[in-house]
Amino acid sequence: MDSLKLKKWYPWMVVGLLWVVALLNYMDRQMLSTMRDAMALDISELESKIMFGKVMAAFMWIYGFMSPISGIVADRVNRKWLIVVSLGVWSTVTLLMGYATSYEQVYWLRALMGVSEALYIPAALSLIADYFTGKQLSLAIGIHMTGLYMGQAIGGFGAFVAEHLSWQSTFHWFGIVGIVYAFVLMVFLYEKRSETAAEKAEDKKLPLGTVLKNNVAAIKSSLGMLLTNIAFWTIIFFFASSSIPGWATKNWLPTLFSDSLNVEMSVAGPIATITIAFASFIGVMVVGPMADKWSKTNLKGRIYTSAIGLAMMIPSLVLMGFGTTFIAAIGAGMLFGLGYGLFDANNMPILCQFVPDRSRATAYGMMNMTGLFIGALATNVLGTLAENNNMGLGFACMAGVLCLALLLQLTVLKPKTLNME
Repeated sequence: MDSLKLKKWYPWMVVGLLWVVALLNYMDRQMLSTMRDAMALDISELESKIMFGKVMAAFMWIYGFMSPISGIVADRVNRKWLIVVSLGVWSTVTLLMGYATSYEQVYWLRALMGVSEALYIPAALSLIADYFTGKQLSLAIGIHMTGLYMGQAIGGFGAFVAEHLSWQSTFHWFGIVGIVYAFVLMVFLYEKRSETAAEKAEDKKLPLGTVLKNNVAAIKSSLGMLLTNIAFWTIIFFFASSSIPGWATKNWLPTLFSDSLNVEMSVAGPIATITIAFASFIGVMVVGPMADKWSKTNLKGRIYTSAIGLAMMIPSLVLMGFGTTFIAAIGAGMLFGLGYGLFDANNMPILCQFVPDRSRATAYGMMNMTGLFIGALATNVLGTLAENNNMGLGFACMAGVLCLALLLQLTVLKPKTLNME
């Protein structure tokens, strides 16, 4: 074991290393939504909002399908190398996106990005949870999530960068940065979970067929435990409910603000992404420590914190849907971002209260799958509404779903521990 891994501060270094990966994860996926106009000059099919919606949904369908698979894999392999491979592949896809010359190429590259990016989140969050085991977990997860928000914000400048360089060069440079950083992770990132010498020796004695049979049995046991857990189903529901507006804001809010405010995408993109990212960052940094402290005196402290976040998102969606001024747009983005930060920082910590460590990546992968599938449906629906200038109504209707999620979260979840082992 490397001496670096034994340092008391190393868990926070892990958070820092993965923060950059999280930034690249969201930056690479977000900038496509703000560069549609620039790309449409060379790839005419992207002028259609319906066709563009299909591209964005392709990523989400593939990402969703791969999420539980990636979670199962992350619970059983070295997560360091899974993260390194994931980053390397999606960064290469980003690089190749700059060479795309047809709608079909953009579509399939976006789908391939869904495969590679799906491998990251379950592995990263379960790795952080293993390093912190309950104490300061909300803060650690929250800080990691700010990397996603920062990536979303930087991705919002895609149109601005494309105006000064080109959309091809923008994809090229972002892809190169990710490929280089994958080599940094090879050197400094370490797995927390490790087998004992006796376990390794025992595995070497067993025939390959027996090892595979044991792994299949372990997977079935893990899935059986999750699918019969009412608390887990409740967590899936409020996670998926929040994923609808979460993905809607990522994929369509720049377009909504561009239409409702009558401004160029190079202006609407940063307004849509930076306001949400900045507010989410504040929510995480302020509320993360609060949730950790609250959970020490009340086992539902993190659940209550998440519920406050959901409650804040409800009016923000109505304001997004019907607001027509810059003040309304910025106010809605700030309120949504603050609420989403409270919610986002506590998903994995809440999951840790109901799911043992050996199944957390699998559980989060299943949550991601559900959230992505329903988000993909919403993305397609919003694309159709956008063609008829009714996208604002779609945003406002999402608030009703969150009301039900909030009710179930507060009434069903009754944790007995901060960290189930």
